[in-house]
Amino acid sequence: MATVTLPSTREESWRWADLEALRAAAASERSVAPASALLGLDGPRLVFVDGVFAPEQSNPGRLVVEALDMTTPHPLGAQASGTGWSLTLDAAEAETTVEIVHVSTGGENHLPARLRLGEGAVASVVESYVGTGWANRLVQVELARSARLSRAVRVIADAGFVSTRDEVSIGQGASYVATFLGAGGMGTRFDAAIVLNGIEAYAEMGGTLLTRGAQRQECAVRVRHAQPHGSSHQTWRAVAADTSTASLAAAVEVARDAQKTDGEQSLRGLLLQRTATVNLKPELEIFADDVKCAHGATVGELDARALFYLESRGIPPARAKALLTRAFVADALERIGDETVREAFVADADRWLETAL
Repeated sequence: MATVTLPSTREESWRWADLEALRAAAASERSVAPASALLGLDGPRLVFVDGVFAPEQSNPGRLVVEALDMTTPHPLGAQASGTGWSLTLDAAEAETTVEIVHVSTGGENHLPARLRLGEGAVASVVESYVGTGWANRLVQVELARSARLSRAVRVIADAGFVSTRDEVSIGQGASYVATFLGAGGMGTRFDAAIVLNGIEAYAEMGGTLLTRGAQRQECAVRVRHAQPHGSSHQTWRAVAADTSTASLAAAVEVARDAQKTDGEQSLRGLLLQRTATVNLKPELEIFADDVKCAHGATVGELDARALFYLESRGIPPARAKALLTRAFVADALERIGDETVREAFVADADRWLETAL
């Protein structure tokens, strides 16, 4: 940790970051490894324990564990160097059930990943984080023309801190869809820079942050439209209980030549108690003059009339709150295409609700 230079919370893009929790997680003692949280998908899988490949628990298939030479200006992502994992698909190839599991037992670990999809290639990747300590990841994605990548990231660590940095380049007619879930006891920062470099490129990123106690979670996403006829959608939901804090910052930048861009942001927060905090920061920077861009941001509490209606039908108060809260986060998770993965994410959210309500 002594070699890591952390950003300052005085910087606008880091003002909500819980860097103290990150430092504490990095300095934490090692403990017993938890269960690996494999979903049992029928495809390649990799398991990393404290950032080290565990071959006895893995089935790599076309996934490659190798030293990766990756550069980034991002202060946390720059720490993730050395041996990581990669997936390279040639034109029209498909790999749709890739599973990556990150197990942490304490201290800090860093891991890079690279995904390169050729023209018309298709891939689906689900990643899970369990344990404690500081797990730091850098993921770089390159999508050629008409390639499609779907990612689902579930962070259900008991404690510690998980930081991810995604850097994505999307080619002509290519599609990138990513869904994140933070439903454990850890702190998080989901950080992404997505660039639509091709005509008619598509990007979608969103997810759900669930916080309780004194926990803090955060996402910081910037989508840049560099070419015309691109579309992007960001759908984020945050639920905060007790004295916790969930922060959502989502930006869309439209370059001067990116005419006919369609960009949409939906940020919504739900306070289970008024002692909790949800920070929302939608941002649009538009330099083109023929675009359709919109954003919405709301923070509120559960509808008292809806609660009364459910309770009047014999539903216990805790169950009524859970039903309404689940409905609130559902639209951020329903975009996961694989039914098994989607059900796992919903089950994670349900377990969180059972303890928070």
